[in-house]
Amino acid sequence: MTSGRKSLGVIGASATPCDRGRSPRAAPPSRFVLRYSITAEVRENLCSDLALRSGLAKSRIKEALSKGAVWIKRQRGRRRRVRRATTRLNIGDGIELYYDAAILKRTPPETECIDDQCGFSIWYKPAGMLTQGTHFGDHCSLMRAAQRAFNARRSVFPVHRLDREAQGLVLIAHDRPTAAGLSALFRRRLVEKGYHAELKGRLEDPSGFGTIALPLDGKPAVTRFRVLHHDAELDRTAVEIRLETGRRHQIRRHCNAIGHPVLGDPRYGRDNPEPSGLKLWASFLAFTCPQCRQPHVYHRAPVLAVRADAAHIRNQHHGDNAS
Repeated sequence: MTSGRKSLGVIGASATPCDRGRSPRAAPPSRFVLRYSITAEVRENLCSDLALRSGLAKSRIKEALSKGAVWIKRQRGRRRRVRRATTRLNIGDGIELYYDAAILKRTPPETECIDDQCGFSIWYKPAGMLTQGTHFGDHCSLMRAAQRAFNARRSVFPVHRLDREAQGLVLIAHDRPTAAGLSALFRRRLVEKGYHAELKGRLEDPSGFGTIALPLDGKPAVTRFRVLHHDAELDRTAVEIRLETGRRHQIRRHCNAIGHPVLGDPRYGRDNPEPSGLKLWASFLAFTCPQCRQPHVYHRAPVLAVRADAAHIRNQHHGDNAS
């Protein structure tokens, strides 16, 4: 083993086969984290070096690289994912491998690009998909799906997130000025975001409108909703939601706090199962582009399971197109 490899530790499944003195042919754990630094010249490229250190076959290392599970920190650079197997190693490099065989086997769901405006694009994220990846990979994330869709010719910058369990509209920037401008709009609350949800039980507000003003994490949080209709047979209520603040899991926590959790929420609420998953959709986005100064409005209304009488449905305002 080259003397230029200094291990910084293995986490998760104790140690790699080589670190524990077993035969290099022994099967490595299915999940582990390997960290080490380069302290002297190394002849092997990144793929070969990781294979020696981890006990994994080179084909497994290449898969981990391509799916975003390997990170590098150069002496004069920021920590970043690295995907190229032939990357040369330099003294002072810090290498991290986050290996999870089960995660790497996952297949990314299909995504849809609703609009492409060069500086930004609007995507429909399906339920179960991360907006961004984790240390253990990004191949099943929306950001990576966008990169693949554009054949890596354009950069992608996240400017907001949507819960993994939720589905709906997500805005992605494609250059730094646009990303900075859009992020500023979100911070100044100049992006209007709308949601649809199906909640457990019946909301009794006779006006059809309501406000939840309960602090979250020690900060003010305000959620406004409009009751669309209630399905007595299913005992669930469809609502349209607007946020005045953007706290973590705000809709889900607020709805649970008033006794009407979002159906299918695996984290908040009890006795609210839903076989099809979390009934929460990010259905509306409106903002003025910071570069071209043109307004953009996007609306993708979901298909709700809640059933209402025909007269009530006729009174609802529907929109389903991006503009």
